[in-house]
Amino acid sequence: MTVLTKPEVIDTIDELRNSLCLAKQNAAARGGDAHVVLVPTMGALHAGHRELVRRAVAVGDIVVVSVFVNPLQFGVNEDLDTYPRTLDADVAALAEEGAAFVFAPHAQEMYPDGASSTRLTAGAVGGLYEGAARPGHFDGMLTVVAKLLNIVEPDIAVFGQKDAQQVFLVERMVADLNLRVRIEVVPTVREDNGLARSSRNRNLDEPARTAARSLFVGLTAAAAAAHSGVPAAIVAAHAVIGAAPLVKLDYLVVVHPHTFLPVDDDYRGQARMLVAAVVGSTRLIDNISLDIP
Repeated sequence: MTVLTKPEVIDTIDELRNSLCLAKQNAAARGGDAHVVLVPTMGALHAGHRELVRRAVAVGDIVVVSVFVNPLQFGVNEDLDTYPRTLDADVAALAEEGAAFVFAPHAQEMYPDGASSTRLTAGAVGGLYEGAARPGHFDGMLTVVAKLLNIVEPDIAVFGQKDAQQVFLVERMVADLNLRVRIEVVPTVREDNGLARSSRNRNLDEPARTAARSLFVGLTAAAAAAHSGVPAAIVAAHAVIGAAPLVKLDYLVVVHPHTFLPVDDDYRGQARMLVAAVVGSTRLIDNISLDIP
């Protein structure tokens, strides 16, 4: 496998397509493979993103990391203007991980006529959980992911399990639209105290960071209690998270992995518990797999 340690930063669609075509031709001329892998991000990269890129390098040959703060994913009063933009630091980090290209377009490049009139819809599931808190967010996410898949035409795209609802919706979009791409899902990357890695963690002060650990501890307690059924798992999580200071719970739900709809109390089988809470002033999400015998 050829690893390019100095990523080429590209900000236009045409240039990226031309560079990818040349990279694939060069790989073929050397007798090597040219599997393209896309890692879509909004930048402000942390250790979780690095793990996605490492997986991409492991499963492919030409790795493209997109860095684009997608305005379609942000609603009224959300943090589009203040969302961290750290392209220089992101490129430096990606140089260490072996990405070949960094695609960092401006909004006008992706949406030359303003907000796109043609958009994908995330359907009913897109209006639940994170979608209820952020109306239209998942429509915007799917629209930009579809655009990136069409621009890059990767063989594989890599996403993180931390954003479980996003992963479900992307996988469903790929299946529904018969897109020729394989989705690789990387397990949630956590800090030493169990807190799921997130760009928003930088907004936590020390008391909030300590309190935020309750999300992971509560999920872990739920997984341990799952042998007694769905209600027991929910009670176990609530007992931990509800007792934590500075934590305002938004939702805690157990969903079916194939529908992402809430399961009944008597459900048996694989499931996933989702949690979202505002810790201090920062909204955090997390999830865990449950085995309910």
